[in-house]
Amino acid sequence: MDPRDRERYSRQILFSGIQEQGQERLLRSHAAIVGCGALGSMQAAALARAGVGRLTIIDRDYVEPSNLQRQWLFDEADAAAAVPKAAAAGRKLGAINSGIAVQGVVADLTLGNVAELLADADVILDGVDNFETRYLINDFCVSR
Repeated sequence: MDPRDRERYSRQILFSGIQEQGQERLLRSHAAIVGCGALGSMQAAALARAGVGRLTIIDRDYVEPSNLQRQWLFDEADAAAAVPKAAAAGRKLGAINSGIAVQGVVADLTLGNVAELLADADVILDGVDNFETRYLINDFCVSR
């Protein structure tokens, strides 16, 4: 961890449950978030601010004006341009924390791509709004 990271995460490092070793572990970790709506966008922003080193955001949907009152990562320009949520989230998260790697994947999570997209994640967060995908995430996690 360099001096810039020590300064940025100094309050977390002070916490006895994290300390410097825990922050270093966060910086080396990979979180995947499936769904970047109200729940997923909050999860992604919190993880980016905490210093999770690599984030994968998976969502096939586009930003719409009706999203803006509850989805914190998006703004009116994203809605006007109908930007894919995963792409807009990737751009915003990179601006929040340029020291992390963010990959936005504009796709549905399916049986055919679940292993490719989630295999190397240390933690997988469910931000979806349908049971089919939620069960797919659960089955994949249980199998691993």
